[in-house]
Amino acid sequence: MHVLLIDDDTELCELMGRFLESEGFDISMAYDGNQGLEMALTSGIDLAVIDIMMPGKNGMDLLRELRQSSNLPVIMLTARGEEMDRIIGLELGADDYIPKPCNPRELAARIRSVLRRTDQSEPKSNESQSLHHFGTLQWQPQSRTVLNQSEPIELTATEYNILAALMQHAGEVVSKHDLSQTALGKRYGPFDRTLDVHIGHLRKKLPDAQNNQPRIKTVRSVGWLFIAE
Repeated sequence: MHVLLIDDDTELCELMGRFLESEGFDISMAYDGNQGLEMALTSGIDLAVIDIMMPGKNGMDLLRELRQSSNLPVIMLTARGEEMDRIIGLELGADDYIPKPCNPRELAARIRSVLRRTDQSEPKSNESQSLHHFGTLQWQPQSRTVLNQSEPIELTATEYNILAALMQHAGEVVSKHDLSQTALGKRYGPFDRTLDVHIGHLRKKLPDAQNNQPRIKTVRSVGWLFIAE
């Protein structure tokens, strides 16, 4: 897997790069936002790790421009304790975040987790290859595609994984803990707003259910429910 590191801290970037290479990743590096965006938009990159605090084009601006034309999986490097940076990064379409300074082993684990859940290899089971209908929505697990009235809905890999986990249990409440483990590959934390932000995005992209209700219903203190119709 080919990982792109984008960070103006060249020493840290090269240190992380050497460790990730020892873990079996192919690594490319960019030391500013403009170069990083250009490289992220080229073919052959499987995931980008983007530092938020960079001079010129910062990580947020880079991610905003990247998401205009690419759903490349992204992990944001945020200043430790900067909750707002994490939320904004998720709102712009990041798949995960990790505070700086970070342990290279944790970064490698997060990269593997994001790559696993964004893996678009073809499912093998007949059930996962079938077509599912929910009102005007169509779900095609084999191609990781969700359509509304036959038109594809643009989803990031993480948004798709959350939606797929909810659609798989349509009409049933999926707990925050189960959804976090299934769709994000990590334990749910009581102060973690990752799921809330992504579900907010999904509600904007999905058509309403009957009676103009949001397609994804919040079950307070428990989790979320996908309304099948």
